[in-house]
Amino acid sequence: MIKFLDLKLVNQEYNGLFKDAFGEFLNKGRYILGDKLLTFEKEFAQYCGTKFCIGVSNGLDALKLIFEAYKVLGILRNGDEVLVPANTYIASVLAISNSGLKPVFIDPDIDTYNINTYNIEKLITLKTRAILGVHLYGGLYDVIKLENISKKYNLLLIEDAAQAHGAVFKDGRKAGNLSDIAAFSFYPTKNLGALGDAGAITTNNENLYQNLLKLRNYGRINTYENNLKGFNNRLDELQAIFLSIKLRYLDRDNTKLRDLAKYYLDNIKSEFIQLPKVFDIKQHVFHQFVIRCKDRDRLKKYLLNNGVETMIHYPVPVHKQLAYSEFNNLELPISETLSQDILSLPLNTSLSIDQIKHIILVLNSYS
Repeated sequence: MIKFLDLKLVNQEYNGLFKDAFGEFLNKGRYILGDKLLTFEKEFAQYCGTKFCIGVSNGLDALKLIFEAYKVLGILRNGDEVLVPANTYIASVLAISNSGLKPVFIDPDIDTYNINTYNIEKLITLKTRAILGVHLYGGLYDVIKLENISKKYNLLLIEDAAQAHGAVFKDGRKAGNLSDIAAFSFYPTKNLGALGDAGAITTNNENLYQNLLKLRNYGRINTYENNLKGFNNRLDELQAIFLSIKLRYLDRDNTKLRDLAKYYLDNIKSEFIQLPKVFDIKQHVFHQFVIRCKDRDRLKKYLLNNGVETMIHYPVPVHKQLAYSEFNNLELPISETLSQDILSLPLNTSLSIDQIKHIILVLNSYS
């Protein structure tokens, strides 16, 4: 059986480095907000090309803290509207609504799965204050068009870069440095994955940075003095250590993912399967390799019967979830079509080319 993802196998090459680093961490006795977190924040900011990085507890909290920081600065207020792609993971939308803001769903582009920029302008109102762009499945959204729209309407542009660690735009800027501020998740399955929950925020705005440092740590300015109503959203020191180790190899790992994805793109030949449109493979880090099939569930079962495990990202759109029942009557046909058709194939650094060839052989034999 070819597993969809075997995290033990993915992390196996780092075991020795992890164990050595853990021994040093244990002996040092500084477990929260220590020098290893500062080191990772500096390294990741440098990697993304930003001035600042704030390590936080997870990707959802990263987004939530961004919205809260803008509220502290008086730039966002309760009830303001945030445009967000309708086919994103629910965390993107939870961060908006849990911050007292209103999500406005944008149907995606059916070929790239990313936000459809042609649908944005008609949904902008006097209450619209921000665009939350998501680099879904590891492919960058249309950077120039979102930048132009945000400038034209004086909107904040915020990146959900949770699936795009290391993706590079054609001008050399990386995900995390393509907007006013960006949120990352380091959930274990990500291209840069921790060994537990973890996240980060990157920005070039020092005012936001200073407020985020306080917000993630109870709103404190020192041990027993708080000038903001903050949260406990700190990045664990141990996860920062693991992330620093894996960050050294991120570009290498992303190159392998691109090579495997290109092999899929070049060799899957089936009238029943639609491949994702990838206009510039250098701008994609293939967190997921997502195909489409009109009889998706049958294909999924066929693959499993032939030794290939797959996943669906995501089978129920956010606006059809019970948690967002106020939006259940919305009609977003592309998001709904994608939720019925998409299927994620195995793609990770532990896979061999022979395994990829087997998956392709099985796919090309499907009828």
